[in-house]
Amino acid sequence: MSGSRPFSRRNFMKTGTIAAAAGAATLSAKSYARTIGANDRLNAAIIGCGGMGGSHLNTLIALTKEDNIALRAVCDVNPERANNFRDRISEAGGKARVSTDYRDVLDDSKIDYVVIAAPEHAHHHLAMAALDAGKHVYCEKPLCYDVKEAKEVVAKAASTPLKLQVGVQGMADDSYSSAQDAIRAGKIGTVVQAQIDYVRNHSLDSGPWRRDEITDATPMPADLDWNAWLHPRPPRTWDPHHYFEWRCYRDYSGGIATDLFVHRVTRIIRACGLTFPSSAIGMGGIYTWNDGRDLPDSMEMLLEYPAVEGITAGMTVHLLGTMANQKQNPHCIRGKTGTLTFTKEGWEITAEEGGEVIEKHVKTGGEDLRPHHMNHHAAIRTGAPLNCPPELGLYGVVATRMGNLAWFQRKLVGWDAANQAVIAL
Repeated sequence: MSGSRPFSRRNFMKTGTIAAAAGAATLSAKSYARTIGANDRLNAAIIGCGGMGGSHLNTLIALTKEDNIALRAVCDVNPERANNFRDRISEAGGKARVSTDYRDVLDDSKIDYVVIAAPEHAHHHLAMAALDAGKHVYCEKPLCYDVKEAKEVVAKAASTPLKLQVGVQGMADDSYSSAQDAIRAGKIGTVVQAQIDYVRNHSLDSGPWRRDEITDATPMPADLDWNAWLHPRPPRTWDPHHYFEWRCYRDYSGGIATDLFVHRVTRIIRACGLTFPSSAIGMGGIYTWNDGRDLPDSMEMLLEYPAVEGITAGMTVHLLGTMANQKQNPHCIRGKTGTLTFTKEGWEITAEEGGEVIEKHVKTGGEDLRPHHMNHHAAIRTGAPLNCPPELGLYGVVATRMGNLAWFQRKLVGWDAANQAVIAL
């Protein structure tokens, strides 16, 4: 990934951000015994065979020959889902074994890396176990459910030579690194504000992340290990809505903030060289679908960031998200002398005085799983910089978690830099 200030483990550790946890783990010879073979093939496994896992499955099947990879294992606590993935791999000419226990996959010395596509609440323990086992990791966004978990994963990854790509696939678009270059070059003056959105318009009959066929009486899938799916949440009675519609519930997800906003705010973080917000507020509510969910169906977040040398003396980032109206806001970064607006083609800068377009950028890449996976493979093989390394994933988790906590508590929250924790203000 290009840019004048790329994310690196060394620079991140120097900041002291996670220095207290940096020595927590070192990579043992046993955990990294496997090396890439002479034919450069990467053997992959998918952990989590739901909807997003299916998108990764399709992408990796398509890359089998082009990028010399092989899907060797699939894992899900629901064997029906895992068997379906195995069959799709077989239909494409491959061969993968099925497991219902992620530890079986991690014990396989032939597996080079794992794709974690499980619900958010499971990301932490799966990523930590995979890194402990010496596996490279592609972890779906958000990196983790909460800040403490994300810090632990970043520290673990930093203590190894392993490559962990966070699944914010929009980082495969060079618009955001090139935007930072333009901003640092003074093209829009000192940055004061940025805004971005993620809006949809769902049917009144079926709200966001609901499935019409799921009712209170929907039985538990045969052979599903329900308690394993819940982990690390405590055991509870079977609830089909929690299993099939988990993005509606804060036990497993951050909803709009962590499923949608994380894609958007990561772009602004990258473009403006941001790290941790100094404060955050989250507003909104369950306005349209009061159907038992406990996460908002409409939400806005306002994040305040401290000064970044060469970019801003302090700025705010506004995120709009409603699931009941899809009228978009411009995605832009406002500076004292100009505004950088992201477009379908890349971005353009307009002058504050006169409003003329003074510069354009035509992007390479895009919000696409294919180049994001290929970047991960290149990082594993050659050490190429990751599009979305763990540190950048952590910054996204902190931003979106702070917004959610502010909404949960109905309070302004802040970032305690000394203790690396979210606090009420």
